[in-house]
Amino acid sequence: MTAALSYVVVTDGARTIARLVPYLQALRARSTLEVVLVTPTGKAAEVRASLPDDFPAARVVEPVSIWPMGGARAAGIRAATAPIVFLGETHSFPEPAFAEAILRAADRPWDVLVPGFRNANPENAISWSNYLMDYGSWHRTLPGGEIAAGPTWNVAYRRDVMMTHDADLDRMLSHGDVLAQIFSARRYRTMFEPSAVIAHANLSQARWWFEQRYLAGLLVGESRRRRWVVPRRLLYAAATPLVPAVIVARLGAAIRAGRGDGMGVLAIPALLTGAVFRTAGELVAYVRGASDAAQVRMDEYELFKLDYTGLSP
Repeated sequence: MTAALSYVVVTDGARTIARLVPYLQALRARSTLEVVLVTPTGKAAEVRASLPDDFPAARVVEPVSIWPMGGARAAGIRAATAPIVFLGETHSFPEPAFAEAILRAADRPWDVLVPGFRNANPENAISWSNYLMDYGSWHRTLPGGEIAAGPTWNVAYRRDVMMTHDADLDRMLSHGDVLAQIFSARRYRTMFEPSAVIAHANLSQARWWFEQRYLAGLLVGESRRRRWVVPRRLLYAAATPLVPAVIVARLGAAIRAGRGDGMGVLAIPALLTGAVFRTAGELVAYVRGASDAAQVRMDEYELFKLDYTGLSP
């Protein structure tokens, strides 16, 4: 089989992808689909044994470790054989027509294709606030077309474009904004295709909410600190009190779309609260940087996010 689309997911074993497997199994266009599962050395047999007999063609990649996850994601892209690679997550669930919609857009001029998102666990304001900040700008009801940028994962890439940056892939696919900066400098084209719908599960429990938002800001700030001169860092640090309001203002279209999906009024103050903690993380990074432990902890939130949502199998 010659794959037209490779769907890459990093997992530590069978349990972590148990909820995702039925969604991948239900994807149409299966005859042209390749699933690439990246798992630590020694876990391949366990992962293969957990897949149903009628699962799409699967390739299991075993790096020595999946930490940090940027390197594991890069390993999955390198192992993929299709010209289009979708970089998925254990807590993002594609709808049946998802792969078909991506392949229909294959001949259009893009380097990055962003799907249409919906909230997979819309039960409370915390989930909605995290969804809006991370993926609301690409909500499935917003108009499609060429856009300025998309997220780093849960998007499709032209594999040849990614392999142009093979030496930097590990760093580009880590937390922060390295990939966004490189792609902007190269003027790569990003397309939004809302008909390719994927449901994203979001952290929804208060006891972990503040740390996760803080870490998100800390790692973005650290990425900027490494390439910005001191005066620019100090200028942004001085402006941080304004950032939460700017974040909320920029998400106006996403907020309206969320209301159409039943989002409650408490999501807006929750969004502002989350933005405050994210901005605090940025400020700390501008002033003193971030440790490697922050990247590890954020990777744990990403890989095991279902454990923080109430959706864990």
